Amino acid sequence: MKKGYRTIVAVVSLFLLVLIDQVTKFAAVKCLKGKEAFSLIPGVFELQYLENRGAAFGALQNQRWFFILIVIFVLAVLLWCFIRFPKEAHYRPLAVLAVFIAAGAIGNMIDRLLNGYVIDFLYFSLIDFPIFNVADIYVTTATALLFVVLCFYYKEEELDIFRFSKKGEAH
Repeated sequence: MKKGYRTIVAVVSLFLLVLIDQVTKFAAVKCLKGKEAFSLIPGVFELQYLENRGAAFGALQNQRWFFILIVIFVLAVLLWCFIRFPKEAHYRPLAVLAVFIAAGAIGNMIDRLLNGYVIDFLYFSLIDFPIFNVADIYVTTATALLFVVLCFYYKEEELDIFRFSKKGEAH
């Protein structure tokens, strides 16, 4: 793989994922805001507009700047990790998952910066699951998969790239 290619692919992918998230939210505002929920699968899944001023499940309402600071921190950690990932294909799942988590974090941060709230619109009425959006899907799915690959795909010594010696240098 040519030098820099992985970074270009990651940046373009990040941009496209954020764009998809923002386009779906724009469509939700245009088509759902101020209207009754639209049932896609009656009694199971519907589109319902919600302005979420909190975190997952509506926790920490109206803590906009706290969430923005957390996202900046998470993005810095993801960038640090991405830079440290070895270029071998074996580590590609980590890079891909980092891009999805970053895209979800950026998508929701854009909402918080522009609107003061996150636009949610996907609702599983069958189980009364909290209303969510595409960025939330990126973050939760990628985080769950990250847990799986860290536990079952990589050996502990393969993750030494994230350890530091006492002098602050990577192993």
